[in-house]
Amino acid sequence: MRRDDRDDPFDDLFREIERMMDEMMEGGTGFDNDQSGFSTDTHVDVHETDEEVRVIADLPGVQKDDISVQCDGEHVTISAHGDTREYDERISLPGAVDPRSGEASYNNGILEITFERTSDSTNIDVE
Repeated sequence: MRRDDRDDPFDDLFREIERMMDEMMEGGTGFDNDQSGFSTDTHVDVHETDEEVRVIADLPGVQKDDISVQCDGEHVTISAHGDTREYDERISLPGAVDPRSGEASYNNGILEITFERTSDSTNIDVE
């Protein structure tokens, strides 16, 4: 990125932006994607039908016993750790689900979680 070298009130700002862009292009962002959170080689999909919501996550390098899944009915939290990676992700679901209906399977690095949809709502009487 080249710009005119004349005196500019924003010169320091542009210089800092250039430095940060150069650092990002060299991979020196200061974040190690392989150590926390879902890294760039991890993919999460959420599919929904009228009856169920399915979450599919790629978790390479993780053993089944090292995976924890929690659901509050609106979000799913997936935590996992392998020898070289840790994953911790909270996924918003497209609709309300019954968290007790959750079923999960893990095969060849693919985690699949299925929940039944729920339309449970409660009428509250106003007094």
